Order: sequence, then C-alpha cells, then structure tokens
Amino acid sequence: MDCPARSPDINPIEYVWDFLGRRLASHTLPPLTIRELRLALQDKWAAMPQQLIDTLIFSMARRCETTCLAVRGDHIPY
Repeated sequence: MDCPARSPDINPIEYVWDFLGRRLASHTLPPLTIRELRLALQDKWAAMPQQLIDTLIFSMARRCETTCLAVRGDHIPY
C-alpha cells in the first residue's frame, strides 16, 4: 500500500523504526561500526514481538480511516 507523502501516522514502517531505535538506544554500549549496527538491528528485528507486527497490520484500516478520512482527503496537519 502506498502511503501519501508526509503521513507518518499511517505508515507502519515508522512504528517499526521507532521500535528498533528504542531497542538500540537501550544498549549500554552503542554500535560503533556499520557492521555492529547491522548485526544489532538484525537481532532486534528478529526479536520483534509478533503481536506488534499483527497490531500494525490490523490497525491499518482504522489509521487510514481516522487520519485520511478525518481531513476529507486534504493535507494532514502536522
């Protein structure tokens, strides 16, 4: 599904990036190299709860409705 420009609320990957960023930020020692960062992201991705993924998938219709339809197709104010 293509998401309109400037609409992070309805783009599920933004929530995934937030999850990964928060998990990486909780490390006592942050990754120092690109390789370490890649491995850390892969570990966090693999550990992402299936419930989070399911919630994002099942919430798409509601988020589209409340966000897009609420502004009647106009720009979403941020």
